[in-house]
Amino acid sequence: MEPKRGGLTCSLVFAVTVASIGSLQFGYNTGVINAPEEIIRAFYNNTNLHRYGKPMSEGMLTSLWSLSVAIFSVGGMFGSLSVGYFANRFGRRNSMLLVNIAALVGGALMALSKIAWSFEMLIIGRFIIGIFSGFCTGLVPMYIGELAPTAYRGALGTLNQLGIVVGILIAQIFGLEVILGSTTFWPLLLGLTVLLSVLQCGLLPFCPESPRYLLIVKKEHEQAETILRSLRGTHDVASDIEEMKEEGHRMAQEKPVSFIELFRSSQYRQPIIIAIVLQLSQQLSGINAVFYYSTNIFKAANVPNPVYATIGAGVVNTVFTVVSLLIVERAGRRTLHLIGLGGMAVFAIIMTISLRLNDDGRVIGWSYVSIAAVFGFVALFEIGPGPIPWFIVAELFSQGPRPAAMAVSGCSNWTANFLVGMLFPYAQKGCGPFVFLIFMGFLIIFFIFTFFKVPETKGRTFEDIAQQFQKKSRLEPAGKRNSVELTGVKVPQDPLE
Repeated sequence: MEPKRGGLTCSLVFAVTVASIGSLQFGYNTGVINAPEEIIRAFYNNTNLHRYGKPMSEGMLTSLWSLSVAIFSVGGMFGSLSVGYFANRFGRRNSMLLVNIAALVGGALMALSKIAWSFEMLIIGRFIIGIFSGFCTGLVPMYIGELAPTAYRGALGTLNQLGIVVGILIAQIFGLEVILGSTTFWPLLLGLTVLLSVLQCGLLPFCPESPRYLLIVKKEHEQAETILRSLRGTHDVASDIEEMKEEGHRMAQEKPVSFIELFRSSQYRQPIIIAIVLQLSQQLSGINAVFYYSTNIFKAANVPNPVYATIGAGVVNTVFTVVSLLIVERAGRRTLHLIGLGGMAVFAIIMTISLRLNDDGRVIGWSYVSIAAVFGFVALFEIGPGPIPWFIVAELFSQGPRPAAMAVSGCSNWTANFLVGMLFPYAQKGCGPFVFLIFMGFLIIFFIFTFFKVPETKGRTFEDIAQQFQKKSRLEPAGKRNSVELTGVKVPQDPLE
């Protein structure tokens, strides 16, 4: 007896899991630089002593460290903007295979920097690994979205974010001084990404190419159908093939979609704006700022070893990503994003109050409220703003504009990431415990935008979503909107209808 059509199969789960190794590498390289900060700063200083016989100035040391952290995001911008070209030129799977070259080179440079007495190698390695990570933020969600059946697209898409948070958690654990975060082993800590690349390169050849890419772009109908049968676990894939052919026929009537065309065409303008704002909602939510500030919060609560409490926040991060995976197909993308943004705004207020009272030192117990607020903030982030912006972008566009849209939205995410990383220390210094009120303001703005502009894509085909935007570009919205009940409030079910 054949499995239910459109269900989970071993072939599908294997391909999605292997692709998610790229997300795990992105998460790992995001978090790996934080734990050995003081050790790497000492390495920079010792390198200067080795070369010139004198220590590095404090200003130069701070500048080099800031560059080491920020250049990862700069590389991410370059990588994300190249996603469209690689995805269409080489295919989704083969592109993931090719870009692992960058991970191998970047990881090797960082691992060998200490032996070579070269902090330049470490910084260049961070830039190259950033390029690889930028590719991953576009290629992995695109590949997973095109392989997954409609009914499982949201749940499988969440695996991209799960890979990221697991990577961050692994980096936090391995960064402990008793493991690899020591003066002796920190090059191995940074170079561990090479092993993940070797693993993914060994497994990717056994994964199928995207059947949607093969049929629509390469016109290889028979191969696409064969792969689709394996992925779905059934010979009856006629409806999937028909949907892809319809999308391909419509794509053939369209001009090639460039970055500029995404904004000039009324058909694409609204979805690309939605895609960009959703990516900004992830980075400007304040999640990175919370992780940056969490150690100080845990110290204020007199936690004996704050690094383990930070790892605890990483565990919360991972657990609630799994929760999102389990409920996204029932609750819907838009609903979870609204819940996440609203909940984070509430916890931002709680953090502000508790941090202010902690500063006074007159009220006992608010430090523990701060810890609870950090965990709550992280949990709500992973319910909605963490995973959803990555895969919903792939759902908002048909095959033609999808690679360009993934590139533009990914670049906006990396740009916001870079700005938060560079500007937050200054905002923290100027605003103190009130810094999270800035993020609360952003969260409220993003909540309002999502409420009125973002459609629900749960259970809808790519073609159906694209057609809704086409109708929207031709007609002014009129008539009553459908609505569903959400916590006692009438919420528009689909802003496009």
